[in-house]
Amino acid sequence: MRMDKKKLAAAMAAVTAYIKTGETAAACQDLPAAGIPQGVVSPAPQMNLWGVTGRQALMQAGTMMQLRMFK
Repeated sequence: MRMDKKKLAAAMAAVTAYIKTGETAAACQDLPAAGIPQGVVSPAPQMNLWGVTGRQALMQAGTMMQLRMFK
């Protein structure tokens, strides 16, 4: 099955937008909340494995496009 260039570009744009949305949401969660007193230390955020693998796949796809693996 052959995917045309427009569909491939749309899929890549959708994945990129999804990952950026997740990164923005994670950045907003890292901001200190107004209700937390100054002396209280909040727990460290957990590592988001889905986000890490998504970014890794996006970077790999970019590398493959640079190496002209898609035709």
